[in-house]
Amino acid sequence: MGKLKVGILISGRGSNMAALVEAAQDPAFPAEICCVLSNRPDAKGLDFARARGIPAVVVDHKAHASKAEFEAAVIDALVAHGVDFVCLAGFMRIVSPAFIERWHNRLINIHPSLLPSYKGLHTHERAIADGVKLAGCTVHFVRAEMDAGPIVAQAAVPVVAGDTPDSLAARILTAEHRLYPLAVRLIAEGKAKITGERVEIAPGAVDETARLFSAA
Repeated sequence: MGKLKVGILISGRGSNMAALVEAAQDPAFPAEICCVLSNRPDAKGLDFARARGIPAVVVDHKAHASKAEFEAAVIDALVAHGVDFVCLAGFMRIVSPAFIERWHNRLINIHPSLLPSYKGLHTHERAIADGVKLAGCTVHFVRAEMDAGPIVAQAAVPVVAGDTPDSLAARILTAEHRLYPLAVRLIAEGKAKITGERVEIAPGAVDETARLFSAA
């Protein structure tokens, strides 16, 4: 079985994209990054991709008359680069139900909370305000409902005394950079499969502590 052909969508620096690219540089990693695509021509992550020989594609949403035209151009670009699986990594455009259906069960996202808690924005501020003791991040398959869909993997981090939204965000981001490659690896190896609207992980595929880990 060949490697999973992945396209990554970004809008900015793409630090999670960088984590995926670096993981994929290991010959043993079961996925190949075929392209990095941004809706913003000035996205810093494009330079990162170019520097590593990965096609860096711009599909500027402002250059298209409608969301449908923009998404059609994105799909054309992904298909042209041989992509059969898509990772959202800081892509600051809400994708349409039609786009999601086009990539049904082949489109994942990483969100900076332990879903289903704290969907949407300002996750770290809300977690601190609520006094939770654990925060974290989630990799999930994308569905039409925002920040919903079958959960592939989660990582938990402690919320410590004196945390600010920025300090908590930094701790969670470190966890994201570990979690996203793990989730892609499980999917690419066929060890994370959707059954109904749940993701089942093959027995013994990964140590349980690696799926939900604490990064101090």
